[in-house]
Amino acid sequence: MKTGIYGRYFKRLLDFILSLIALVVLSPVFLIIALLVRIKLGSPVLFKQERPGLNEKIFTIYKFRTMTDERDENGELLPNHLRLTKFGRALRSSSLDELPELFNILKGDMSFIGPRPLLIEYLPLYNEQQRRRHAVRPGLTGLAQVNGRNAITWEEKFHYDLEYVDNLSFLLDLKIMVKTIVKVLKREGINSSEAVTMEKFKGTKEITY
Repeated sequence: MKTGIYGRYFKRLLDFILSLIALVVLSPVFLIIALLVRIKLGSPVLFKQERPGLNEKIFTIYKFRTMTDERDENGELLPNHLRLTKFGRALRSSSLDELPELFNILKGDMSFIGPRPLLIEYLPLYNEQQRRRHAVRPGLTGLAQVNGRNAITWEEKFHYDLEYVDNLSFLLDLKIMVKTIVKVLKREGINSSEAVTMEKFKGTKEITY
């Protein structure tokens, strides 16, 4: 992995400055969405979950809540597709649910661009190559997200993650950001076929990268 001067110094500086500006400019949007989430979905307004970041260091990711806490007669949470409301689906399709991740970027847990932070439970399932996705900070968006997001296979997703790690540059980040904006406006690739979220990763037997 060759990060260069941009990867070592300027990328983090840009993340800090741009996330700070975004948080100030978008503060009215944050307040409106938070109020709507509180009214329509209840409390808490934020969804919090631990994820592995740079060098597999665990951090807490923040998102706006998109699902209810409805449970069955045994007290178990209902399947995702039953708890995802029309309002929650709208937040996801517009990617507005991910706005609180700007706080993660400001803190240094994440970057604007990088491999998406996945579940902690996947860590033991990665092969040697797949673990390299943690050589950079996870991102709000990334190369895999602009090339299919949840519509591509896990193997394809990891291929794009590693391609990003090996070719990190300002121009690549700029290209991904522009493509992300276009996809968000078109609302493309939010969910895989009939699933509410990406099917869980179960491991890859062979290294294919």
